[in-house]
Amino acid sequence: MSRRQLVHLIGITVLSIAGLIATFAAGNEPLLGLDLQGGVEVRYQATEETTTESLDQAVEIIRSRVDSLGVAEPEISRVDEGILVQLPGVKDTDRALELVGATAELEFRPVVQRFNPEATLADAGIDDPVEFYDEAIASSQAAEVSTTLAPDTTVAEGAEEFPSTSVPGTTIPPTTTTILETDEEKIEFVENLFGIGQAPSLTDLEDDDGTTNVIMAEFDDEGNETARYELGPVGLKGEGLTDANAVLQGVEWVVAPEFKAGDEGINAFNAIATACFNRDPTCSVGAVAMALDGRVISAPQVNAAEFGRDQITISGGPFSEQEAKDLAVALRFGALPVELEPEQQRVVSGSLGDDALNAGMIAGLIGLALVAVYVIWYYRVLGMVAIASLLISGALLWTIISWLGTTQGLALTLAGITGLIVSIGVSVDSNIVYFEHVKEDMRNGRTLGSSVERAFPIAFSTIVKADVASLIAAVLLYALTSGAVRGFAFYLGLATILDLVATYFFMGPAVKWLARHFADKPQSFGVGALAASAAAGESA
Repeated sequence: MSRRQLVHLIGITVLSIAGLIATFAAGNEPLLGLDLQGGVEVRYQATEETTTESLDQAVEIIRSRVDSLGVAEPEISRVDEGILVQLPGVKDTDRALELVGATAELEFRPVVQRFNPEATLADAGIDDPVEFYDEAIASSQAAEVSTTLAPDTTVAEGAEEFPSTSVPGTTIPPTTTTILETDEEKIEFVENLFGIGQAPSLTDLEDDDGTTNVIMAEFDDEGNETARYELGPVGLKGEGLTDANAVLQGVEWVVAPEFKAGDEGINAFNAIATACFNRDPTCSVGAVAMALDGRVISAPQVNAAEFGRDQITISGGPFSEQEAKDLAVALRFGALPVELEPEQQRVVSGSLGDDALNAGMIAGLIGLALVAVYVIWYYRVLGMVAIASLLISGALLWTIISWLGTTQGLALTLAGITGLIVSIGVSVDSNIVYFEHVKEDMRNGRTLGSSVERAFPIAFSTIVKADVASLIAAVLLYALTSGAVRGFAFYLGLATILDLVATYFFMGPAVKWLARHFADKPQSFGVGALAASAAAGESA
C-alpha cells in the first residue's frame, strides 16, 4: 500500500466525518418534499391554444405568487399544455389554490408617493435641509414656490403641499405651501419631499380591489426590493393594451406599448398621464406604474399630458436589450393572460407524509441490513469493507443533501428516497466486482497481496463503465421528465457519483491495507478452504 493510497484512505474518512459534524453543528437537514411533509399539488390546463413563451411567463408569475405565501421549495413546472404546481408544507390550501390559480392581470396606476428607506438627503445633493427649505421659500412669489429637481426625484408624504417640481421637458404649475417655523418641521418636510424615511407595509394582494390606494414594491431579477410606492386606484387594466415590443431607438433600447382606441384604451391611459404630468395630488410623483400580480414592473416618469395610442415609448435609463424584452413580454402577457383551469388536484396531509417518510426510512434500513448480513456472511472481512464504504458515501450524501436543502431549497421526495435505496445496490455491486476479481485470482493460486494489487485496476475500470451507464440513464431521466421522476434521477445520479468517489478513495485503499494485515489468513476474505490453502502454499 503506497503512501498516496494511505492519504486517500485517511482523507476521505476524515472528510466524511467532518462533513457530518459540520452539518449537525450548522443545523442543516434535508428539506422534505410534498409527499413527505404534506401539502397540495394541482395541475392547471390552458383553456385555449397557447404558446411555450406564454406558459413560461405564467410559470414565473405563479412562482412570484407562491413566494408571497412563504412556501419552501415549491415545484412549478410547465407540462404539455399546462402547469404543474406542488406546494409542500402549505397550511391554508384554499388560499394557496385561489392565489395560484387567479388570472394574471396588468394594471396601470398613478404613483402618489415613492419611498426609499435606505436613501439619505445627501444622496439627493442636500447638505442642509433647513437651508434648502428657506431658500425655496425665499424665492417664492406670492406664497408660490418653484423648485428644480432631477427627473428621478421622488416625492413622499406631504409633498402635495410642497412647491411644484420642474422636470426638463415639462411645465408644471406651482403649488402653495404652509410656511413652517421650526427646524424639525422643515427637515421632516424636506425628507418627505424626497421620499426619505420609513416606508409603509406592502398591501396584501387579496386586499386590493383596485379602487383604493395601495402600497406595492418593485424588485430586481434576484428578488431584491428596489423601490416601494404608494399607488392610486387602477386607471386602466391590461385589456386596454394590444401589444408591446422592445425597440432599438438610436443606441437605446425602449419598450413601445400600443393601446386600444377609445375610453377602454388610450383615453383611460391619457387620463392618468394628464394627472401625472400636471402633478395632480393623485399623482404627485409624476409617474405611472405598471403593476402585475401586486408587483410594480415599471414606473416611468410622464413627460407629456397626452399621447397617441401607438406613440408611447418607455425608457429605462437605459434598458439593456434583455431588460427591454422582458418588460415587453410582461406587458403583453399582462394584457393577454393565460387562462388556466385546474385539471387535477391532490392534497397530501401531514400525517400521510409522515407515514410515507417512515415507510421509506424503514425500507431503506431493512434493505441496508439485509445487504450487510449477506456481504459479511459471504465476504467476511471484505464484507465489512463494503459496509464501511457504504457508510462513507452515505455520510457524504447526507452532508450534500442537507446543504442543498438548506441553502438551495432542494427537496427530498419519496421518489428521491427510492433513488437512494436503489443506489445501495449500485454501491454494493461496485464492491462485489472488486471482491470477485480478488477471489478469482486467489483461486488461481496468487497470493492475497498480489491478487488485491492486480485486481483493483481491472475492477475499477469495470465499475466506471457500469456507473457511467447508470449516470447516462439518470441524466436522460432528469432532462426528459418532470416532477417525481426527476427527483429519482437526481438522487440516483448523485449517489452513483459518490460511489465512484468512495470506491477509489476508500474501498480500494482499505482492501489493500487489510491485505497486509491478513496476508496469512486469506480465508478471512471468504475465498474458501481450497483457495486459501493454495494461496497459503504459494506464499510458503
